[in-house]
Amino acid sequence: MSSQRVDAKVVLLGKESVGKTSLVERYVHKRFQGGPYQNTIGAAFVAKPIQVGEKVLTLGIWDTAGAERYEAMSRIYYRGACAAIVCYDLTDSSSFTRLKFWVKELQNCEQQCKIYMCGTKSDLIEANRSIRQVDYHDTLDYAEEVKAELFETSSKTGRNVDELFQKVAEDFYNSTAFQVMTGTSILLQQERETAQRQRRSCCHH
Repeated sequence: MSSQRVDAKVVLLGKESVGKTSLVERYVHKRFQGGPYQNTIGAAFVAKPIQVGEKVLTLGIWDTAGAERYEAMSRIYYRGACAAIVCYDLTDSSSFTRLKFWVKELQNCEQQCKIYMCGTKSDLIEANRSIRQVDYHDTLDYAEEVKAELFETSSKTGRNVDELFQKVAEDFYNSTAFQVMTGTSILLQQERETAQRQRRSCCHH
């Protein structure tokens, strides 16, 4: 049976500097660039094909800005998303508080969007457990409460990064929302153009 391409819109949300861009870099390009990234303005878009059974799904991944001043813009990007990866930094308790804000936003505005909670920088915890500020069991309880999947990842080592996105793709494949889509390349081009327009608009304000 030949492979068929479909698109699944995936959005990354979370506090500034939790490591969303590093997560995408590790998954898409299999690399980790140490040091701080330039802050994302608006959102960055990347398309990534992924094999699920006999199908090839094309994940359209939106890496949104984390700064609170971009909240309204982030809402634009997660509209219609089938999955949201909400990130928090395992060494920053305030980032988990921010995660709860985004979970509530999704529950109120995008009830059909499946939520994946992603704890980042697990390599730092493995090196020094005393710097963990977000308890695993507390996050697991919260994930069960909001019916979310939970992953603890490291973009530096690659721990659980591929597994996270594979789970997103498999869940979409097995969901009632799954459908074979035509005109994929046109859709992806439209997504890219939207991202470019938003970035240009932000830069001029």
